[in-house]
Amino acid sequence: MTQPSSTFSAVNGDGYELQMGRWSRQLAGKFLDFTGLDDNGRILDAGCGTGSLSAELLSRTSRAEIFGVDISAEYIAYASARTVDSRASFDTGDLTSLDYREEMFDQVFSMLVLHFVPDTTSAVAELVRVTKPEGKVSATVWDSRGGFVHYRIFLDTAAMLDASAADLRNRTCTRPMTRPGELANAWKVAGLEDLHAGEVTIRTDFSSFEDYWAPFDGEDGSIPSYLRSISHDLRARIKDAVRLAYLDGENDGPRSYVATAWTISGRKQSGN
Repeated sequence: MTQPSSTFSAVNGDGYELQMGRWSRQLAGKFLDFTGLDDNGRILDAGCGTGSLSAELLSRTSRAEIFGVDISAEYIAYASARTVDSRASFDTGDLTSLDYREEMFDQVFSMLVLHFVPDTTSAVAELVRVTKPEGKVSATVWDSRGGFVHYRIFLDTAAMLDASAADLRNRTCTRPMTRPGELANAWKVAGLEDLHAGEVTIRTDFSSFEDYWAPFDGEDGSIPSYLRSISHDLRARIKDAVRLAYLDGENDGPRSYVATAWTISGRKQSGN
């Protein structure tokens, strides 16, 4: 059986924006602060989703051409419709088999996607293949086990009530590239040099429990997919338990949680 190229449940752009877009927009700037950015040539946003990183790339450059690619046609349509800068273009594509010629891009960035690609070896090899010699290849993914607190609140609570939720927690915490050193090792194996590895942290802020819960009522992402698969009664029990975890003994209101992403940047040498 052919392995799927992505394990992320992508349904519509608005759903992704509710689920993750507000956090990816925050992360994009800090990601680029960490990696650095040159305003020249062609830049690939590999796994661009709804366009958060592409928008940040456009805001920080004046000459570079930005190419966004994502496996979801719905997300590509969303990004295209909301980007007016003629320097940017968006296309559907598979990170494990990119439809770009060798050494086409001066810089390649991938944000919040590699942990949803089962065949990460092929994906990283493709990112390197389409990068010019001396070009930079950079990526960032959530530390889903130790650094993505608002997801762990849901997963740890639901896992106590349902074995299927425990399975979801297991899959989430063991996704590719999400454990310490995995990104750096993948970059080394791919032959990239001058590695700069580290972490980037943002805050995920919510105004209330309903603000926290609203993305889970959508269709995009693993938690909404799980919630749609269970009974109404179990869903209600889980929501009540997660509400108690969110409240933490205080009245409903704002909460702020840490979200940390592993980050890597490396340079392709002439012999790669």
